[in-house]
Amino acid sequence: MLHFALGDSVVRSLTLASRGFFEAPPDGFSEVPLSRRVPVLVHAREDEVAALDDLEAAIAPFASLDRLDSQAIAELCPLLRTGPGGAVAAIADRTAIRLDSDALLQGFARAVRRAGGEIITGARIAAIGRDGGGWEVATASGERFAAPLLVNAAGAWADAIAALAGVRPVGLTPLKRTIITFDAPEGTELEALPFAKTVGDELYFAPESGRLFASPMDEVPSEPCDALPDEYEVALAAFRVEERTTMRVTRIHHRWSGLRTFAPDRHPVVGFAPDAQGFFWLAGQGGFGLQTAPVLARAVQSLIAGTQWPIADVEPSALSPARFA
Repeated sequence: MLHFALGDSVVRSLTLASRGFFEAPPDGFSEVPLSRRVPVLVHAREDEVAALDDLEAAIAPFASLDRLDSQAIAELCPLLRTGPGGAVAAIADRTAIRLDSDALLQGFARAVRRAGGEIITGARIAAIGRDGGGWEVATASGERFAAPLLVNAAGAWADAIAALAGVRPVGLTPLKRTIITFDAPEGTELEALPFAKTVGDELYFAPESGRLFASPMDEVPSEPCDALPDEYEVALAAFRVEERTTMRVTRIHHRWSGLRTFAPDRHPVVGFAPDAQGFFWLAGQGGFGLQTAPVLARAVQSLIAGTQWPIADVEPSALSPARFA
């Protein structure tokens, strides 16, 4: 999803600056649309209304919102529990968009190859060192690559890559998030449902390939790894679905986890390392990496190639790794 209930004003500015790319990508970038409209509904119980007020004020500069009462909530998302003990107020962004992550990734991969780049997979890094005026990277299979500039975009492994290169880590924390899929009640019009989220970080759910997916919005610290779901978080997702909606989760069809990696201030880390010439950070994109990817790519281009800085409301220093020095 591309929505503004995530992060703070920095993340929202990056998201807004990226939106145009998804709605009107460059010619030939993708044969299918990168996005489609899906409303985002952020709902609150009676004791959460003050938090909803604060979130509405924070999002208002970036998106047009509707304020909903219990009746309007039930009309937009009939699966939610409303009234006493349930949702009594909500905000809805009816212009939010759902992103086609595969189409986006494939489009960028084609762009890399068209520009003469090569994508090499299955190449575990064994060593990184300086080679004269540049960098040399050696893989576990013995391949070697050299370049004057090294971009560290290794996600959960970015601090480990920096340590291999003798560069000071910035303090990234990988956090595991769990997803389950399950059947919606019979007769549910899935395509009419919004992306529904609690105002606090407790639950979100939305349609997914003929079923529903849900997450308890867990953030479990983890070492960098190919994450696997734990039974506790899987059970927690099902419990919160039944607590916040009128549904019963009788069967979980699929479950999976992934790592969302954050810097200490939860802003991206984009810029040259202050302690190593030619070492460039692109990390800490948390749960908003997809929805901010286009403008962060342009920010990288600006800092490396000297093109115009693309984000009016965010200074380069706000993203620079030097802020952790």
